[in-house]
Amino acid sequence: MAEERPDQISKENIRVKEKPEEELKEPDMFRVLLHNDDYTTMEFVVEVLMKIFRKSVVDATKIMLDVHRKGAGQVGVYTYDVAATKVSQVHQLAREREFPLRCTMEKA
Repeated sequence: MAEERPDQISKENIRVKEKPEEELKEPDMFRVLLHNDDYTTMEFVVEVLMKIFRKSVVDATKIMLDVHRKGAGQVGVYTYDVAATKVSQVHQLAREREFPLRCTMEKA
């Protein structure tokens, strides 16, 4: 029989230390809200909802009326990156049209 030397590795000598499986979780979600003001037109709010948030005319009108009547309206729920991008797009378009429309996001 062959003599085993310490520098030789055999399958019996190998021990694998298993790493515990990391539990994956869903990403945090964020609500995007539009806020009412006295200067932004209802038509512009509907346009923003259709262009940036891809809402139908009917859905955009319902959300716009919520914003108008309640002071704020939820536009949608997105992951952080998507929500932050949409908030930025709303602010950019509002600045271009010289409206003070405010859009925020909060953890859902």
